[in-house]
Amino acid sequence: MKIIATYNIKGGVGKTAAAVNLSHLAASGGMRVLLADLDPQAATSFLFRVRPRVKGGGAALVCGNRDLDKAIKGTDFDGLDLLPADFTFRNLALLLDATKRPAQRLARLLRPLKASYDVVFLDCPPGISLLSESVLYAADLVLAPIIPTTLSVRTLDQLTEFIGGLDGHRPAVLAFCSMIDRRKRLHKEIAERLPAERDDVAATAIPALSMIERMAVERSPVTAFAPRSAAARGYAGLWAEVRARLG
Repeated sequence: MKIIATYNIKGGVGKTAAAVNLSHLAASGGMRVLLADLDPQAATSFLFRVRPRVKGGGAALVCGNRDLDKAIKGTDFDGLDLLPADFTFRNLALLLDATKRPAQRLARLLRPLKASYDVVFLDCPPGISLLSESVLYAADLVLAPIIPTTLSVRTLDQLTEFIGGLDGHRPAVLAFCSMIDRRKRLHKEIAERLPAERDDVAATAIPALSMIERMAVERSPVTAFAPRSAAARGYAGLWAEVRARLG
């Protein structure tokens, strides 16, 4: 079982869109997929038409009072299950802090699911916290969307430095340029330069398209309701690169 975390220190960069579309592509390709919505804003749960509620909240999961598999819900797509968000997930870092070896807690919670899933996607809230450390310890690959601006590239450097300073397990990192407006010279220049200069940046870039924004209207992955669109082709290219990195 491979674990992929869509994560960045900065918010509003396209993490949820990536998690939703790549998980759908993985399931469409025959994989058994779990998508965990760890963000209390519950955008992923909304897009899959699943009520954002976990019985007992985050405390029940983190403290072991409720098995993770009992909180998992099915979606409208074969092979794709969802662990919905809960508003109490805003306190996950505090809950983790009360456990033994908190950075390893999420990995331990996911371990029993190995027989059930081929890949797990973790849609993570932004920021740096104990939850972030637990996600990074559990993940095989961190998929980090960045908007091609100077400040966003700086957050990628901060992320790689943060991971480099972790004790023990350190996941691989694959960044990709997201929400690109090719009418902007800076966007275009950075999106072309970064993959050439850094081996931790994907060649595939995801443009800023209204079709991606329409996911909230359709409440579905763009790879499902518009599979021939430029947006869907972009996510398909990104998924191919992710699979290659994971071997």
